[in-house]
Parts: sequence; structure tokens; C-alpha cells
Amino acid sequence: MLRALEIRDMLIIDRLDLAFQPGLNVLTGETGAGKSILLDSLGFVLGWRGRAELVRTGADQGEVTAVFDLPPGHAAHAVLAEAGLPGGSELILRRVNTRDGRKTAWVNDRRCSGEVLRQLSDTLVELHGQHDDRGLLNPRGHRALLDEFAELDQQIAETRAAWTDRSRAQKALSAAEAQLEEARAEEEFLRFSVAELDKLAPQPGEDAELDDARRRMQGAEKIRDDIAKASAALGYDGAEGAMAEALRWLEGVSDKADGALDAPIAALARAMAELDEASHGVARCIEGLEFDPYQLENTEERLFAIRALARKHNVQPDDLGDFADTLRARLMALDRGEADLADLQAALATAEARYDQAAAALSAARTEAAKRLDKAVSAELAPLKMERAVFVTEMAPGPDGPEGRDAVAFTVATNPGAPSGPLGKIASGGELSRFMLALKVCLWGDRDRGVTLIFDEIDRGVGGATADAVGRRLSALAGDGQVLVVTHSPQVAALGAHHWRVEKRVAGDVTTSTVTALDAQAREGEIARMLAGDTVTDEARAAARALLAG
Repeated sequence: MLRALEIRDMLIIDRLDLAFQPGLNVLTGETGAGKSILLDSLGFVLGWRGRAELVRTGADQGEVTAVFDLPPGHAAHAVLAEAGLPGGSELILRRVNTRDGRKTAWVNDRRCSGEVLRQLSDTLVELHGQHDDRGLLNPRGHRALLDEFAELDQQIAETRAAWTDRSRAQKALSAAEAQLEEARAEEEFLRFSVAELDKLAPQPGEDAELDDARRRMQGAEKIRDDIAKASAALGYDGAEGAMAEALRWLEGVSDKADGALDAPIAALARAMAELDEASHGVARCIEGLEFDPYQLENTEERLFAIRALARKHNVQPDDLGDFADTLRARLMALDRGEADLADLQAALATAEARYDQAAAALSAARTEAAKRLDKAVSAELAPLKMERAVFVTEMAPGPDGPEGRDAVAFTVATNPGAPSGPLGKIASGGELSRFMLALKVCLWGDRDRGVTLIFDEIDRGVGGATADAVGRRLSALAGDGQVLVVTHSPQVAALGAHHWRVEKRVAGDVTTSTVTALDAQAREGEIARMLAGDTVTDEARAAARALLAG
């Protein structure tokens, strides 16, 4: 609810403080008194796009402050939270416009953008008038209004859930198809690579083992010849034979040497024993160096094959086994991909059927609700002197979406047989206002939506019983909420719970607009003026009293 509006130096308003109330608030005054300036100022603080020049002549800047009461659960709380702005039960909007055109806005004393103001305004105020391009004149919101009228929250929630399931199933199928297509593109590579790896079957650590064996065999080839030569030099044809021959010669003459050869013979015998041990050790070494020449060739061939495969797949030799497992898994996924794809296609078909069922049920409910709404609006139009007008809620197929597949538009024909069309293009100014009033009465009933409704000269072109019908519907709309109406109709003004008079005053060369809250006596005089014009007669006052008495 709009609780207060403070205006400083805007157009012809120098200073104005208004305290609005719940219920029906009416603003009256002569044409040109400044009623539209109030709406311009309110639109300015709400971020609406309007006049470019708003600052009062002679002032450096203009400023508007609006104070709203926010009950728990009001939609504005979510906007504040999303924007990171402080909340609470009171919302204070302030906006300043400097002489050079710069605009600055605050929400609860925190700087904010004009876009945030506009988002808040959508939850706070609805303006309905001849030039309104918001609210009921915006076809994009008609489906939501019909759904609210029909109270389809549960069915919409079910449709939205079905849409979510269908979207997920579609994404899962698309992802699986893409993966399968990618796998098919590399199927030949996968099968060849897995077969190649399986045939070679490299083992972790095998590269190092093969390299060590190769080095040993290559080294053995280089030293074996020298060791064989040494073995020959130590053998019977070498040192062993020479020493044996020397020992035989010495032993043959030792008995004639009176013991002089005993020590040399003993030393030579010991040397023969050491030589024999050395010869056996060399022989054992030679035996250890013996290998099949093909073994080196085979070792090198396998080592080079493992390293070539590692380079081919850009992995380490010891990682070839894990890499092979990865390729096998991809190949298995490819092999079972068709079966998985069939399962996902079945899941999508189930999700689509569920969505189709939910969307069809929602369409049926909307079609039924549209008929009820058309009937209700028609009933409301008759007392508003538009009994010949035809209101139709048009339903047409639309693209699938989370809230069904229906396109909804409110259309009117001002006379039977005349072509119907959008509200804003077919109806005249006064007709448009009454259409919107009838719609509001039918869509809202006596429910408070936490939004301040503003009607700008909704009674233009009507009077008498029609004006009274307009006023009574405005009063009904304001029953549990707040309605502001700018009116020239005494019948509408008389039904207001609170009444303000807008006046233009000239002091010297300065023109200003003021707004005055009227008490009971002042209301009688204002309504009498609206009835009689410049000269208020006793008859006009009596008629005013009658209107106020209801």
C-alpha cells in the first residue's frame, strides 16, 4: 500500500506531502489543476519513463519520495533480496532529478538503478488509463491473468514439473547421441588399438626389465672375447701347461739338489692350485655370459614395440595397460550404446506423453476458464454502459513451454459484428478504461493482491448511472486493498473513502499546484462544484449530500 508521497520542486509543485489511506482514494480538481503531475511524479519515483523535463523552474533539482507498507510475503521482498537491498515492513523509494537531467535513486537509503525501481514498481502499483501500456494492455501477461482467475496453480505446477522432466530427458538423449556419434567416428581406431594393445599385452615395469636385460646382453658381447682369451692364457696351453711343465722338470731333479728345490716346488704347487681356481672362475663367468643371439633380438624387438606404442598414444610405457583399459571401456560403451539409447528414447517418450497430458489438461482448464471470464466481463460491461461490446479471451496454440502451450489474448469488439482486436487498439479512451475496470473486477474480485491500483480518468465520457456503476466497482476493488482514482465524476468521488482536491494557484508570476485533504464539509462543497460548475447552488449542495449519503 502507498502510505505517503512527498514531492519537492517538480513541474509546478514546490512542496507537497500526501498521506494516502487504504480503500478508495479519489483526487478531484479542475482540468489543468495538476492531477496528472501527481501521477508523473509517482511514475518518476517508480522508475517509469515519462516527461524529460520535470524540475520546477528556478530549482536546482526535483525530488520525489514514496513510502509503501510491505506485508509479509509481498512480491517486492523477493526483488529487494535479489538486488541485495535492505528489506522490512516499510519500503522507502527516493529519486532525484537535477536540472541537467541526471537522475539518482535510493531504496531504503541504498543507491539503486532505475531498472530496480521498475522491477519494484511492477509489484507495487498498476496504472490504468488511456495511455497505459502496462498491465492489462500487455498481451504477454494475459495468460498469467487468466490462470490466476481460474486458480490453476496446481495444474501449472504439474505442467512445469512435466516440462522439467521432458527437458532433462531430451538433454540426456542428446548427450548420449552425441557421445555415441563421437564413439562411432573412432570405432575403427578403438578396435584396432585395443587389438594391438591386447596382442602386445605390456605389463607395468616391463620396459625397465627389458632395458636392463638388453644392456646386459649387449655388455656380454663386448667382454666375452677378452674373458675367453684370458681363459685360454690360463689353461693348459697357457700358464697352466707351462707351470705343470716347470714343476715336472723341477721334481725330476729335486733329489739331486739336496733340498734346495723343495721350497720352490711347494710354492709352485700352491700357485698351481690358485691358478686352477682362477681358471674355474673364469670358466664359470664365460658360462654365465652365454645367451641365445636371438634372445637379444627378441628383447630389443619387444622393447622397441612397447616404446613405439607408448609414443603413438602419447603415454608412458608403464601406463599402456591402464590406457588399454580406458579404450576397452569406450569400446564397451559403444557396444552397449544402442541399448542405452533405446532406453533414453523410451524415457523421453514417457516424459513427452506426461507433458502432453498435463499441457492438454491445462489447455482444457484454460478454455473453460476463458468462457467463464468472458461471461463475467460481459456481465460487468452492461452496467458500465457497454452492453453492446463483446469481450473474448482468445486461445491459440503456442510454443511448448513450462506453463503449457497456449497463447492467450484479451480482445474486444465495441459493437456486435465489428471486428475484434487487442484492447488498446480497438477501444477508445473511455471505453478502454471501463474495459479494464470490468476486467479488474472479474480477475481480482475481493482479493487483495498487495498492489495499489491507480485509475486515471476512468470515468471520462460517462455520467449518471454509469458513473455510479464505475464508482461502485472501484469501491469494491478497494475493499481489502488500495485504489487511487483521478476523476471528474461526482458519482465516483462521492464513493471515495478518502478525498483530495487538486488546485492550481498563482501568486505573482509563479504558478503552483497544491493538494488538500478534504473533510466531510469540504467534500460536500467539492462534489457540489463538480455537479454545478463555477456557481455552487443550494440544489447542487443538496445533490452532493445525497450522493455522499449513498
